Amino acid sequence: MKDKQGDQLALLVEAVRKSPKYRNVSADFIGTLGAKELIKRTRLKEAVKATKNKLHQVGGAFIDHRPDFERWLDRLKQAASTADPQETRAACAEIMSHHASTRERLPVIERFYSETLGHLSPIGSVIDVACGLNPLSIPWMPLARHAVYRAYDIYEDMVDFLNGSFDLLGVRGLAEACDVTRASGFERADLALLLKAIPCLEQLDKTAGPRLLDSLDASHILVSFPARSLCGRSKGMAAAYETGFRRMIEGRGWSVARFEFDTELAFLISR
Repeated sequence: MKDKQGDQLALLVEAVRKSPKYRNVSADFIGTLGAKELIKRTRLKEAVKATKNKLHQVGGAFIDHRPDFERWLDRLKQAASTADPQETRAACAEIMSHHASTRERLPVIERFYSETLGHLSPIGSVIDVACGLNPLSIPWMPLARHAVYRAYDIYEDMVDFLNGSFDLLGVRGLAEACDVTRASGFERADLALLLKAIPCLEQLDKTAGPRLLDSLDASHILVSFPARSLCGRSKGMAAAYETGFRRMIEGRGWSVARFEFDTELAFLISR
């Protein structure tokens, strides 16, 4: 029976990765989603469709079109060659505009990082979970020279792009593709970032938020939540997320600072 289930799961992962939209998603992550869908459904085709729907909710919905990572890396190299920090910032902002999560933050990006992290400067090491294109925000972060930056996401091609970008951004970085809902044993860091990640991950696993917070070995954790949906609706969202977050950390004895921006609600946990 287990062999049959394993065969079905392998077929599901293969079928999902045949789609151009999901061919670069971590196979482990697809497997985690697919295993749950196979339990709910008797037909492989239905489980494949349901798995793709979940992938859209947690990742695909945030990307406007197929990313041009090769062109983006060339853009960063060109900007870095000028040795002008403003050119690098302009290139990073241009690229981040192609991802909904980072695009929303661009109008306030300088204030976002100065207000939430400015008093921690210089930050020597960072863990960025479910990072998307957020590592391109490094030029706005109060990091130490040659800081260590570890990033995790589900997209293998995005991870490859980030690994080609870190030197250009002045950090010692490493990005990895993995199933962040099951990841544990993260490296020790001064700061961990969970930016607008918890609502997405909790669509897959309701315990993902508190488990991630407990597993991160960091002195400070910056957690944020969207203040509005991708289609622009905002009524009650921030308040609901704050209530859930407060409940999530209740009894842990952590110090928490709150920051409110037009499109994002952030909390800095200090432990």
